[in-house]
Amino acid sequence: MAELSNQLMAVTVLAYLAAMVCYAAEYAFGDRSHIGRAATRPARQLVGAGAPVPPADAAAEPAAPAEAPRRDRGELLGRIGVGLNWLAFALHLGTVVTRGLAAHRMPWGNMYEFVLAVTLVGSAVWLGVLTRRPAVRHLGLFAALALVVLLGAAGLIAYTPVGPLVPALNSYWYMIHVTTIIIASGILLIGAVPAAMFLVRTGHDEGKRSFPYTLGAKVPAAVTLERLTFRLHAFAFPLFTFGALIAGPLWAEASWGRYWGWDPKEVWAFISWVVYACYLHARATPSVKRTTATWIALLGFATMLMNLFGVNLFFEGLHSYANAGGM
Repeated sequence: MAELSNQLMAVTVLAYLAAMVCYAAEYAFGDRSHIGRAATRPARQLVGAGAPVPPADAAAEPAAPAEAPRRDRGELLGRIGVGLNWLAFALHLGTVVTRGLAAHRMPWGNMYEFVLAVTLVGSAVWLGVLTRRPAVRHLGLFAALALVVLLGAAGLIAYTPVGPLVPALNSYWYMIHVTTIIIASGILLIGAVPAAMFLVRTGHDEGKRSFPYTLGAKVPAAVTLERLTFRLHAFAFPLFTFGALIAGPLWAEASWGRYWGWDPKEVWAFISWVVYACYLHARATPSVKRTTATWIALLGFATMLMNLFGVNLFFEGLHSYANAGGM
């Protein structure tokens, strides 16, 4: 099962990469997207007072034959990208399940497994968003890119052979604390995608034409991206609060006899919580610009990445399970 999980992992990354290429093709070449339709839609004619009077012989002219609908290859590639995204999710799920069967435990006992689980949740969240809001499909390029990068980093620098949990993780709190953090982190991962593209789209709308603002031409409207960013963060924040600041300290007290010990992992989790709390506060404050609040949200995601990779790889502490077990 362990070898099967490794093979599925490799195929999963390739499937996400193929989906990303299809999303990119639609993004670059699709001419019948919502952006393309808006650009090619004929101008509305004035009706009523003030409308220009058509020439007298206009009624006698035969109507031009309707142009036959042309198949948009970019649109087709976008739909293929969605299908490949679902295939990648199924393979991803198989990777996690077979890893758990090989280990005879829940498969998030070390940094490699944790990233597998977080990206699985992120993929599920993205597909859920896409199902409810098909118009945001152009974000698939960036969502798939994030998944490919994180899975590639996990496979290259964090891979750990299947093994038992370290004794400190052998607790029912393992299910409660780590599972909650995984779900919250997966949602925040996808929440960072519309946040970044909102800033890009806003810059494009303001007339900036340098990279990366040129990418803003074909993403959804800025207001749509900003609302999606807020909703994802507002949903994830209570979960992260429970997992990091309630379940985590309770488990620490049960395992080590203290609720808080300023361990590097605890410190960075608290930093992430403070930054995301600042984002939600800024988002609810009318005097704070939406762009400013969104920058705070992206800063929060940067602290999450630091907590995941930086703390596990470069700091020693009670939560240092990069190559042994546990988050």
